Amino acid sequence: MSEMTSNAATVTVLADGPLQVEGRIRILAADGTLIKECEQVFLCRCGQSGNKPFCDGTHRKVGFSGD
Repeated sequence: MSEMTSNAATVTVLADGPLQVEGRIRILAADGTLIKECEQVFLCRCGQSGNKPFCDGTHRKVGFSGD
């Protein structure tokens, strides 16, 4: 495995919730347009967010299970 660099992002799967991404992050649209640049973001895993690809907490309302 190669050595991690300071530019590496870390993705944590939160139990029954979103993906927590930390590090230097650039989120691009399908056409390459920059949507967001940040150091932490929560990405939807349940598919029900009203603000995709970002988590808006809907997973709690719909009873999402990450199993």
